[in-house]
Amino acid sequence: MKSNALIRSMFIAPTAGAPMRSIEEIELIAHLGISGDRYANGLGAFSNTTPAKMRDVTLITQAGITQANDFLSERHHPQFTAAETRRNILIDGMTPLGLNQLVGITFQLGGLKLLGVELCEPCQRPALLTKKMNFMEAFANCGGIRASVLDSGKLFLGDRLTLL
Repeated sequence: MKSNALIRSMFIAPTAGAPMRSIEEIELIAHLGISGDRYANGLGAFSNTTPAKMRDVTLITQAGITQANDFLSERHHPQFTAAETRRNILIDGMTPLGLNQLVGITFQLGGLKLLGVELCEPCQRPALLTKKMNFMEAFANCGGIRASVLDSGKLFLGDRLTLL
């Protein structure tokens, strides 16, 4: 099924707490994550949590960030950039609800299949790292999803998200 959703930005960080770096292409490794990213390297802030949680890749929508930043702006709080959300892939052309509905669904990003696993509920980590508060409240229901990587290969800016 065709979709207008596409990759607007992509981010990785090599270790926990390191700034997210914007990149134009990423290599996904099936059932592991993004080559060079903290969670694929086992160096993420939550890499050793028990019980273990799938952290291959995270996606968030531009509309979700805009919605959260509008909430923050109304309260005169600092806004968050896409990189500051600590999510890996920014999707344009999709609502937060549309992305949330991919939990439990196999979808295609570029030429690769992913499985939406769970909502990426907002936590305090982005707020603590940026020293900007209210992340959890602002990003409720629009914090994105975690997805399992089913196919290895590369993703590029502009690649489309397609519902299978």
